[in-house]
Amino acid sequence: MSIIVMLLIISLLVASGFLIAFIWGSKTGQFDDSFTPANKIFFDQTHQPTENK
Repeated sequence: MSIIVMLLIISLLVASGFLIAFIWGSKTGQFDDSFTPANKIFFDQTHQPTENK
């Protein structure tokens, strides 16, 4: 029975560590990149369309 309590405490510590890391990452802007470089290739501005005269 004591091993279950010990494993429960350890799992709660690990889960709270991940929660703290997620909150810290959110507050420091780790997840603010809503327009990733993988999507920027679709909107490449180096090739300007030419007009046919």
